[in-house]
Amino acid sequence: MKQAVIDIGSNSMRLSVYETTEAGTFTILFKDKIMAGLAGYVEEGALSPEGITRAILGLRSFRGTLRALNIPQVAVFATASLRNIRNTAQAVAEIQRGTGFAIEVLSGEEEARLGYAGAMEELALSEGLFVDIGGASTEVVRFAHGQLVSAVSCPVGSLKLYRDWVKKILPNQQAVESMKKAIRQATRGVVEGPVRQGLPLVCVGGTARAALKLAKRVCHLPEDTNRVSVGQLEQVSALLCSSHKAAADLILKVEPERIHTMIPGLLILRHMVEGFGAGEMIVSKYGVREGYLCQKIRKAS
Repeated sequence: MKQAVIDIGSNSMRLSVYETTEAGTFTILFKDKIMAGLAGYVEEGALSPEGITRAILGLRSFRGTLRALNIPQVAVFATASLRNIRNTAQAVAEIQRGTGFAIEVLSGEEEARLGYAGAMEELALSEGLFVDIGGASTEVVRFAHGQLVSAVSCPVGSLKLYRDWVKKILPNQQAVESMKKAIRQATRGVVEGPVRQGLPLVCVGGTARAALKLAKRVCHLPEDTNRVSVGQLEQVSALLCSSHKAAADLILKVEPERIHTMIPGLLILRHMVEGFGAGEMIVSKYGVREGYLCQKIRKAS
């Protein structure tokens, strides 16, 4: 059976279409995304009318695609984009009226759990740390013996940092220091505590995928690898911080749509790696949408 899942995120809106089997397996058939940047439309804690319209237009575009593909089975959920605003009920109601889609707003802990579940559909790891850096929040999971130990959502993301602290396209040193301070405050109590050093940091989300692409280019890594060492991540960071021109040239060549959020997102990633004393970063091709598919849709069928 074909099943579509739409994720309304703070930075991007993503559509994934799957072929599912009665045995519980799935295959990704089609993916699409829209860089809606909804976190940039939050004014005084509320999603603005322009932001609501932006979300409606994105979902209508996906709806047209799904109709063309003749896929009626669609599940739609939202994360921090609609969770971390004071007009959640109003925004959800207007978006539902404007699109005909029913929307489920995930809690921060639920988003973290589903992201971890999705990553584990690909990776056979018994112990480690899981991080999903989004536009307005970062989800962190600790797992051991193949079981989830804790799941937390932190109110900091790449687009939120950019909007709060960066005046131009790329941050100056003062903005970098301000963002580092904001990251420490938002993650206080999350990266502290007894964690065995050298554990793998499993990452999902646009920032992690972009960091992997940058590492492949800067460190000449194999195209099929999904692992980046701490040293290689530092090489990428050093190059991006060396000059605005070097940073802009590299990002525009590899991930141009993240020209404004790449450095803020990388600062969060580095904080997690350093705070946990992680041994390496592993980027999973699956995440919260696959977790939602397996934990919500598959179990309900």
